[in-house]
Amino acid sequence: MQKILIVEDEKAISGVLHSILSDELTEYEFVIAEDGLEGIKHIEKEDFALVISDIKMPKLSGTELLKQSMALKPESTFIMISGHADIDSAVSCLKDGAYDFISKPIDINRLITSVKNALVKETLKKENKNLQNENKTLKKKVNKKYQMIGESEPLKKIQEMIEKVAVSDARVLITGPNGAGKELVAHAIHNLSERSRGPMVEVNCAAIPSELIESELFGHVKGSFTGAIKDKQGKFEQANNGTIFLDEIGDMSLIAQAKVLRALQESKVSPVGSDKEIKVDVRVLAATNKNMAKEIEAGRFREDLYHRLSVIEIYVPPLDERKADIKLLVDHFSGLISDEHGTALKKFDDSAIKALEALSWTGNIRELRNVVERLIILGGATVSQEDVASFVRK
Repeated sequence: MQKILIVEDEKAISGVLHSILSDELTEYEFVIAEDGLEGIKHIEKEDFALVISDIKMPKLSGTELLKQSMALKPESTFIMISGHADIDSAVSCLKDGAYDFISKPIDINRLITSVKNALVKETLKKENKNLQNENKTLKKKVNKKYQMIGESEPLKKIQEMIEKVAVSDARVLITGPNGAGKELVAHAIHNLSERSRGPMVEVNCAAIPSELIESELFGHVKGSFTGAIKDKQGKFEQANNGTIFLDEIGDMSLIAQAKVLRALQESKVSPVGSDKEIKVDVRVLAATNKNMAKEIEAGRFREDLYHRLSVIEIYVPPLDERKADIKLLVDHFSGLISDEHGTALKKFDDSAIKALEALSWTGNIRELRNVVERLIILGGATVSQEDVASFVRK
């Protein structure tokens, strides 16, 4: 049960306040302190949803109590009461952090209203703090999920380039084979950029049918095609003031490419079935596993869009070109998987690491993660070379 502290040296007044407020606020427990010194001792020991304090008291005045409490617990909520009220006192208390100032004789209705409003504010403040803490925890988990692991020279070069391009709004084309970690590069750029407070919206262009990609990217209006039963906001609009990541851009239809080119040129999008133009402020990151020169030569990808997207190009090599990172990746994945499964962390001995380094990883980092999970489930207490030989088929 939350508590309210009443600090008042006149027992008759503290008794009346307790009687009236306890009838109104049955869900709260009340604590009474007879002077400011006793009040500060209570505040040091426990948290209160609200402190109602007189100003003129022996041993420690209400103004001193307010100042000391704010130094100890800056989020404390105070209502100050005084029989010697004046404008200067009221202004001073409010500047020191009090929520309200009420003069004696106390208007009971005004007091009750002020107390209830202060408690609502306190509740909202706590809920907001809890939400902020949850968001921080979630962001840490997300950042950990997309963390780039390794100390190999190829990875160091990528990280150096990420740090350089993140501070700009330049468009980046990320190339490399499937499973090499292209999405990790995109997330790293977004997280280090000024847009990190905005959304990061991902679109897998290969997973969306060509007839729906325009609707997915730019939205549509109700009735624009069969199945469009209501208006839909597109990914570009959802990513406003943030970043859109167009994964597998090489699989996008030529019609959709033309619209993306227009969106990049004009910073505007038009939902399917609408003449309305919506202005968007979006940084575009794209990725592909295709050879874009061959795609352009074959007429499957627009050269002008390619040049718009590839202001900066970052190549992510296959895992076979950065095997020095395998040990660190195995340790990283072991930690993530043990957290996901709720099990104790399982170690890989040196022989297991050497066996994994000797293999060819055509599926790249994605394949390695799956193999680590398999070995954690099927391997011994410590994963060994024998476990790798038994459960990894190449």
